[in-house]
Amino acid sequence: MRNEFLSSEGPYLAIIGLALTAWLLRKHPWERTTYLNTMWLLVLGVAGQLAGLALQALEFTRAGVGIHAAFSIVAAIALIRIGGFAVFRLLLPLAGRQLPRIIEDLTIIVAYVIYALSQMRFLGVDLTSIIATSAVITAVLAFAMQDTLGNVLGGLALQLDNSVQVGDWIRVDDLTGRVRDIRWRSTLIETRAWETVVIPNSVLMKAKFSILGRREGEPRLWRRSLVFAVDPRVPPARVIATVESALNETAIANVARRPEPSCVLYAFEQGNLRYVLRYWLIDMLEDDLTDSAVRVHLFAALQRAGMRVAEPQAVAHVVPRDEAHAENVRQRDLERRLNMLRAVDLFSPLTDNERAVIAERLQYAPFARGDSVTRQGDAAHWLYVIAFGEAEVRYEPGAGQPRIVGTLSAGQFFGEMGLLTGEPRNATVVAKTDLECYRLDKASFQGLLLSRPEIADEVSRVVSSRRPDIELARREAASAALHFETLSQPDLVERIRRFFGMRRNR
Repeated sequence: MRNEFLSSEGPYLAIIGLALTAWLLRKHPWERTTYLNTMWLLVLGVAGQLAGLALQALEFTRAGVGIHAAFSIVAAIALIRIGGFAVFRLLLPLAGRQLPRIIEDLTIIVAYVIYALSQMRFLGVDLTSIIATSAVITAVLAFAMQDTLGNVLGGLALQLDNSVQVGDWIRVDDLTGRVRDIRWRSTLIETRAWETVVIPNSVLMKAKFSILGRREGEPRLWRRSLVFAVDPRVPPARVIATVESALNETAIANVARRPEPSCVLYAFEQGNLRYVLRYWLIDMLEDDLTDSAVRVHLFAALQRAGMRVAEPQAVAHVVPRDEAHAENVRQRDLERRLNMLRAVDLFSPLTDNERAVIAERLQYAPFARGDSVTRQGDAAHWLYVIAFGEAEVRYEPGAGQPRIVGTLSAGQFFGEMGLLTGEPRNATVVAKTDLECYRLDKASFQGLLLSRPEIADEVSRVVSSRRPDIELARREAASAALHFETLSQPDLVERIRRFFGMRRNR
């Protein structure tokens, strides 16, 4: 018995099967159950063959031959299955090919059929007579399995015409998700809610579905549309220019730079103008989070420009109490501005009345994290005072990466240099966090300096303390042939006085 078993191909095929199973378990541990079940089927087949040989040795020849033949079929089925796994899940990926699971399943089924026919041929069965006499049975089976056959043929059609691929994001009716796998009976769709939806292939063949983000010859991008409304008193051209400028200048995670975000006037609705902001999403898994980030930047840009997100308009009778409420809100906001100004050293020489005048002239300017507040080289029109959050000061050389030269927090001001000397902005300020600022226009700042010349000394002290950092960044970024002017505080005060036409104190 021992010699008969060793002389057959059974033990060698069993060793190969077990080795392939170990390799599969190492490469694909998440499919452990499938591989182990197939391995145990192989072990059962080999054990059955041994049992058949043992019965033959005990002279139970007929029973032994039958058992050996039956378990040889079991072992062959397990080996075919393991061999199919090894080819499609180990060898082809090593060669850079990743075929759909349905091709693997059908190949294994065809291998089963070929093995069965070869065994029948080996036993002397006339295959032509079987095919001729089984036409009716085949027709009955085909009718009974028409749904299953429809799914199989549907899966093959989806693969052959390349209409859906594993990894595609598709939308079927109200279902949106990513194609996880295309199998012989169904297609698996993973949704953003961590659900796996099983859709029969025949349903996909009959239904209309959309493949998100796919366009021939283009990168995978999906256009998103965000709707908002603005008061009709604001000209549409101004709204569109403000929104597009803000979004194109800000790098937002998961938003494509090309094509650029765009804004269009979409409709006239309930007394307002309805706009649509369109941008291109890179990773379709993070649609809601990216929409939220874009809305934050959009809202901040509208507020900076003094544009209010509109509400549906309706005619209503206003009672005096509403006017009193509005006045209370205005007074609370004014008090908040006064408290902020008291904490800023620049405005410490002012009286309460002078601070109240400045507070009335301040304009609220919020920024979302990552927004550019001022840009290096731009003309200066505003003095900014930080009420909440932090900002980074960056020097941007003509070539190379920007250099961070400082951080500003609540109670500090910036943008003063351009207003004082007429120079372009010498650094870029970017919101490090969500940022709330108040800004003072040049005319109001000039009036403040003319009425309080001693403020120029405080401003020059702050500027002189910041300037060396920027000058150092310039020297590091520039060539050795360039020379830079370093102003002392007295020189800076004199330049400020000349720019504003201020007289010296005698």
